[in-house]
Amino acid sequence: MADLSGGGGGGSARSRRPVGFLKNAAKRKAEFVHLLLISGVLIMSLRTLGQKHRHRGLVYDNADLCREHSDLSLRMRDLQDALHREAEADESGALAAHLRRIFAAHPAASTSTGDK
Repeated sequence: MADLSGGGGGGSARSRRPVGFLKNAAKRKAEFVHLLLISGVLIMSLRTLGQKHRHRGLVYDNADLCREHSDLSLRMRDLQDALHREAEADESGALAAHLRRIFAAHPAASTSTGDK
C-alpha cells in the first residue's frame, strides 16, 4: 500500500501536517482581521440596502393610503350631499333633523383639495 502521509520518515510526516484554523489565524493575523472587517462592511451594506428598499415600499404604501383616504372622504361627502337632498324633499322634516344629528356626531373628513 502507498504511503498517504506525504513524507517518508517518521519526523517529516509530523511537520507536513496541515496547520489548524486557530494557529493559521494567529500566524496570519493581519489578513484574518482584514477578512473580518471586510465581511462586516459587506453585511452592513446589505442590511442598509434592505432598509432602503423597505423604506421605499413604505413611502409607496403611504402615498396609496393618502390617495385612498382622499377618495373615501370625497365619496362620504357626496353621500352626505345626496342624503341632504333626499331629506330636503321630505315634507315632514324628520329625516333632515335625524341627518343633522348624525352628521354633527360624525362629520365628514375635510380634504386637502379645498372642495366642499
